[in-house]
Amino acid sequence: MGKTTIDACGLTCPAPVLLVKDAVEKTGEQEIAVLVDNEASLENVTRFLVSRGYSVTDRQEGEVFRVDARRDQYGSGSSAEKTEKSEKNREEVTGRKILVLVTSDCFGSGDDVLGGKLMISYLKTLKEMGSDLWQIIFVNGGVKLTIESSSVLEELQEYEKSGVILFACGTCLEHFGLTAYKKVGGTTNMLDIVTATQLADKVITVS
Repeated sequence: MGKTTIDACGLTCPAPVLLVKDAVEKTGEQEIAVLVDNEASLENVTRFLVSRGYSVTDRQEGEVFRVDARRDQYGSGSSAEKTEKSEKNREEVTGRKILVLVTSDCFGSGDDVLGGKLMISYLKTLKEMGSDLWQIIFVNGGVKLTIESSSVLEELQEYEKSGVILFACGTCLEHFGLTAYKKVGGTTNMLDIVTATQLADKVITVS
């Protein structure tokens, strides 16, 4: 089977990942080339392909990023087994999975200065959830908390080191011009966010 090329340039989240997902799951492609035109899509597509057992390389061609992916006959199964085993082990340890969705860099409304202080305090106190804390996903203005000037960057990095999964919305980072300044967590898309909220035992939205 020849290599399939997917042109996802000009498409917004989560369309690039959905196109790749369709090629992987419905046609069983072993070799795929994907064209995207922004770094958020590049990271999302790359992460998805790696999670499905592909070896991935990328290069920039002008304003376009080209992702070349290849897997052997057993790549997908091996990756799936590792993912399933990892999730099963974590479930056995934590008992349940709590996802915290942070939609702003302020906690509550009324005064942004106070709201900023409250959000910092909240994120620093999340550790009290212990091993039940599974993922923290930042969307909209919440992505501002993942950049190098964030007052909680050190705490978020410690959460990540301890095994908590952190993600920032790629579309949101692009919107605010912060993609290059993100210093913690991966870049995610709406498909992954929907999937995460479905898998979580409890979702807490903070805004």
